[in-house]
Formats: sequence, structure tokens, C-alpha cells
Amino acid sequence: MGMTMTQKILAYHAGKQSVKAGDLIEANLDVVLGNDVTTPVAIKVFEDAGFERVFDKDKIAIVLDHYTPCKDIKSAELCATARNFAKKHNITNFYDVGRVGIEHALLPEKGIVGPGDCIIGADSHTCTYGALGAFSTGVGSTDMAAGMASGQNWFKVPEAIKVTLKGKLKKYVTGKDVILHLIGLIGVDGALYKSLEFTGEGVSALSMDDRFTVSNMAIEAGGKNGIFPVDEKTLEYIKGRFTREPKIFKADDDAVYEKEVVIDLDKLEPTVSLPHLPSNTKTAKEVSGLEINQVVIGSCTNGRISDLRAAAEILKGRKVAKNVRCIVIPATQEIYLQSVKEGLTEIFIKAGCAVSTPTCGPCLGGHMGVMSAGERAVTTTNRNFVGRMGHVKSEVILASPYVAASSAVAGCVMTPDMLSEV
Repeated sequence: MGMTMTQKILAYHAGKQSVKAGDLIEANLDVVLGNDVTTPVAIKVFEDAGFERVFDKDKIAIVLDHYTPCKDIKSAELCATARNFAKKHNITNFYDVGRVGIEHALLPEKGIVGPGDCIIGADSHTCTYGALGAFSTGVGSTDMAAGMASGQNWFKVPEAIKVTLKGKLKKYVTGKDVILHLIGLIGVDGALYKSLEFTGEGVSALSMDDRFTVSNMAIEAGGKNGIFPVDEKTLEYIKGRFTREPKIFKADDDAVYEKEVVIDLDKLEPTVSLPHLPSNTKTAKEVSGLEINQVVIGSCTNGRISDLRAAAEILKGRKVAKNVRCIVIPATQEIYLQSVKEGLTEIFIKAGCAVSTPTCGPCLGGHMGVMSAGERAVTTTNRNFVGRMGHVKSEVILASPYVAASSAVAGCVMTPDMLSEV
């Protein structure tokens, strides 16, 4: 019986010739990740268990990104706990204010993760690194503590769903539209504890940033992970970043999948998710005109340079609507600097946007964009649950940077090709 990409990676890291769905295995880890919210909890578990040293200071990454720059005393105390631990154990990949980026954009950028890796992170969107052909998944802080101490974690080998991509995306259609469309098709539990394995000739038409976005939101379909095959684009991306030897795994021709979902990229339209589930999808045109109060362009899902370029393309020479607050958050310091060099930051400021240092802030209703009752936002983030971005009576609409920027200008949900009609 053949194996999927995910199963091959897990078998390799468990030292086994083969595994099958449902097997319980113990696998060696290449990277253990935590942030300012989850790491302090993991540290307490680590220390309460009597552990005195980490398994490998080079294979742990701690990124202070959720409430930073610290918004209050509690967040400052959480960060201080993480800083002290990182200093005590000489953690190589520790990122603080001024060097920080949103973790799931930062780790690929810094070459900390790469093809064939087995990665756990105490953050649900750790599945992002599947874009590089890695097995990466979110875990709880207790598992993070165990991983920091032992360099291992146990897994139940997941079943897989094969997602076959055909064709090529049209103008103004992005990876965000692909994943929102998929979640709309299968639901928020459609891939529960399953691996979403992307394949087909359409994969080559997606940029790396598109793939990061798609893998990032595998968890929004309940997925254990989302993974792409390693191709020339992958290898070009990691060139000069990833210093370890990449391990490339390919699914067997007779790999077993629970089912196959086929998506024709040629037919996709700009898509949004309406409150209060990522699966509540419509085309943006179907709900155009829905009034909004805020737009957020950023997050681990869509804060990369291509996302900022897309937003700037729409905002150049235009103004944000008077009734709208538009917040732009580059995902890393490198992306922020590139945005400045390319003149994108100037475009945003002239349009009337607030441009922030890298932070997860508004995505989880933490800071830098919390909403009050009755307000509605279009955002490039990944979740639109009740109260996700503030008051329980506020609303979040998920969209691509193109739709978010167009909506900021129009003051309502809007697509780029409809802006001329406003």
C-alpha cells in the first residue's frame, strides 16, 4: 500500500519503512515553535516537570508576535517569561520587538523550516510550512514543552484528502480565494484530523506566497496539515535561506486518499467568507455593497510582500473611504523594509492607511484594530468567529488583499473590477 507525502515524512522521522492512517508513532522533530502567548505556558510545564535543558537550542524557535509591542502589563509579563527562558537556554532562534515578524511568515523567510521537515508549533497555523513540502502542525503548549525537552512528539498518522488543482488563476484571484473556496466546499470540519494534499498541474501556477496562504488555512477546514509538492519554485524560494539539506518526499502513485476534490483555478472568482465561519463563503460580487468600518491587510495569512503589492496596486492614487479605518501590517521586518524601498508604504500612507510594525494584534482581537459592537471589518486574516476581532457583536469578513483594499476605498465590500463603478 502506497503512502502520501505526509505519511512518508512521518515514517522517515519515526524511523519506519512505512506507516498507514491511524498508526500511533513517535517522531523526531526538526523544529519546535512557540509565541508570546503559548510559550510561557509551555515553560511552566517544562519547569514543573523538572526539565533542566532543551534538547537542541538550534531547533527551538520563540517568536514574540501576538501582543507585541506589548499592549499591557500582562502581555509584558508573558514576553518577559519567554525572554528569560530564551536567555537561560541560549535559544538561537529567538525573535523580539525590532527583529520580530509574524511567526509563520518569519520562519520560512529565515530558512528555519524547509522541505521534508517535521515541525510542531504551539499555534494552530503552524500548518503554513506545508507550502514548503514539510509536515507541520499546531499543538498545545504541553506538547511544545515535551518537544523542547525531548525533541520528539507522538502523532496519529492522518488520513488524507487529495486536492487536485487545474488551470491557472485569473487576475485579482489569489491563493486566499483558492482556500476560501475549498473550505466553502468541504466545511470547517471537512478535513478533520486529515492531511490536505495539494497536487495537479495547477500547483505550478501558484506562487510560493499563494501556497503559504493555502497551507496556512488548512486548519480552518479542520486539517491536521496542508502540504504541497516540492518543485522548482520551492527550491528557488529556499535557495540562500535554508542551509540544511532539503528532504524531498513524493506521494506514491497508489497512495490511499479518503477522497479527491478537484478545483478548476480558471473558474474561481474573488471569494469572501461571511460571519461567523470560514466556510460561509460567497463570491465578493454576490455581497458587494455591504458596508464596513474597518479593513486589515496583514497577518500570517496575507502579510507578505506580494500581498502588500496587491493592496498598493489598488490603493495607489486613491483614498480610503472616510467611514473606514484601514490598517496595513507587514508580516516581517524584511517585508516592511521592502515595502518602504518599493514605495508601497508611501502609497498606503497617502491613501490614509495606518501602517504598523509586524504584529498579529488585530487578527485575534488583541490590539491594533479591536472593533466595538456593531462594527464590521474586511480582513485578510484567517478566522471570522464570533468576537474574533473584538466585541461579540462585531463582524469579520475574510478576503484577499485585492478585495480588502478595494473595500477600503469603496467603504463597502467591493472587487477591484467594480471600483470604477463607485
